[in-house]
Amino acid sequence: MAISISIWLQYLAFVLFTVFHCNAQTQPQQEPNYLRFVFNASEMPLEDSYDYIIVGGGTAGCPLAATLSTMFRVLVLERGGVGYGRPNLMTQEGFLTTLLDNPHTYDSPVQSFTSEDGVSNARGRVLGGSSAINAGFYSRADEEFFRRSGPWDLKLVNESYEWVESQIVFKPEIKTWQSAVRDGLIESGVGPYNGFSLDHKLGTKIGGSTFDPAGKRHSAADLLTLARASKIRVAIYANVERILLAPETSKSKQSAVGVVYCDQIGIHHYALLREHGEVILSAGAIGTPQLLLLSGIGPGPYLSSRGIRVFHHLPYVGQFLYDNPRNSISFVPSIPLEHSLIQVVGITDSGVYIEAASNLIPFTSPHRSGLIRTPLSPIHLTVATLISKTSGPVSSGFLRLASTDVRVNPIVRFNYFNVTVDVDRCVNGARKMGQIMRSRAFDDFKFRNWFGGREFRIVGPAMPANQMSYVEMAAFCRRTLNTIWHYHGGCVVGRVVHPSLRVIGISSLRVVDGSVFGISPGTNPQATIMMLGRYMGMKMMNERARKYQKTTESAN
Repeated sequence: MAISISIWLQYLAFVLFTVFHCNAQTQPQQEPNYLRFVFNASEMPLEDSYDYIIVGGGTAGCPLAATLSTMFRVLVLERGGVGYGRPNLMTQEGFLTTLLDNPHTYDSPVQSFTSEDGVSNARGRVLGGSSAINAGFYSRADEEFFRRSGPWDLKLVNESYEWVESQIVFKPEIKTWQSAVRDGLIESGVGPYNGFSLDHKLGTKIGGSTFDPAGKRHSAADLLTLARASKIRVAIYANVERILLAPETSKSKQSAVGVVYCDQIGIHHYALLREHGEVILSAGAIGTPQLLLLSGIGPGPYLSSRGIRVFHHLPYVGQFLYDNPRNSISFVPSIPLEHSLIQVVGITDSGVYIEAASNLIPFTSPHRSGLIRTPLSPIHLTVATLISKTSGPVSSGFLRLASTDVRVNPIVRFNYFNVTVDVDRCVNGARKMGQIMRSRAFDDFKFRNWFGGREFRIVGPAMPANQMSYVEMAAFCRRTLNTIWHYHGGCVVGRVVHPSLRVIGISSLRVVDGSVFGISPGTNPQATIMMLGRYMGMKMMNERARKYQKTTESAN
């Protein structure tokens, strides 16, 4: 009887929420001002020239474009559409629907794929990139990331973070579930408690969110509001098929001179570089190495075997590709919980981060018995989930082409848990989740059993009874393995790009996105990837200014 009452209380809460939410959505939303310089690719000229051509209007591409457009003519080529006007995409409640229930069409904001590891994955295909489809958690990178991936101008790093944060980052409101997770983390020894902080700090904290207090999503696309409208054009539904390269001469090495992209009706357009311009790849850890390979930049023997003309032999394109493993445990709580995405994080000293979410999951009730039969009725149950993310990771994989059509996902293997240290970290995380489940903070979520005790109603695989057994916990890690969508690598610094992020051996071609990272930046990469876009935009403008000054001084 207790569970029936709980179900119907949750259903009533959902109905009330839906009425309120629908009424709120009837209020007109202000159209973002960046839409005035966003065009369907079919409306773009067949040929035009720009100072900077940015391939990918995503997490890094948007802040990069907004920054460069203050001084230079910029073109952004985004393969997806815009998020404005899509309620599921733009609200917290639509997160799972958007991520898991997307149609297999080129208009979907999500492009699904399954890695060779057998894990289902997703890529953003919308202006704003994966920052427009994620769980909204915002936290800066840890100090170790900057030590290992430098050199960095830390003053400019902080200024770039602040530039992003002033526009799209908010302090979340912590309610029942996230409060319990916070208390459970502290009780299980993940201290100290650091309160609300955007910095990466050992212990438990409340992070930032890119969902505002009304539950509306903000993404990297919102940073385009800071662009100079007269200097920027954003083309949507623009699939860049290859980078245009000029051959090496006695006076210069191979150089990018532009790109060719295709619109929705199959017409090809040519975007060319002006003098001193650059093509910048910001298509992400999957898209950027894929486009380099399709353009003939990569391991020569492999490209030749695929029938692709080799323009530049660069053996590590698509190699050292990483994804952080996610393991979780879920249960139906005995009391109704609000919908919440990741807001609280426990940053441990054992190689894992602990996070949590609570979601309303729909299912259908059976027909009523008797003379009167009712149609199937949707009921929503709350499912609460604890998540362990393995930091690093050390295990790496690779990417190779499935097709010469850029719209087709490449073949990806991450080799999760291929290195023992990643398994060790996962076991640490699973044990920590077990401790949190045993904390007093979680007692209220248990149901009474037939014998008068209290227990969780687990959804999916349960934690091993003997959590001290390394073998059993390692098996649990492999059995519950999933992605947390934090892909990185594939064009790492020192192997594919210089520290300046210029592609090795080719001038006027640079990579600015998470594919250059050999390690994941802290608990969630979106903050650092957006920072990277602003950071590199400022660095590139300063480089141009210094060159101009030297040229002027030489002329005088």
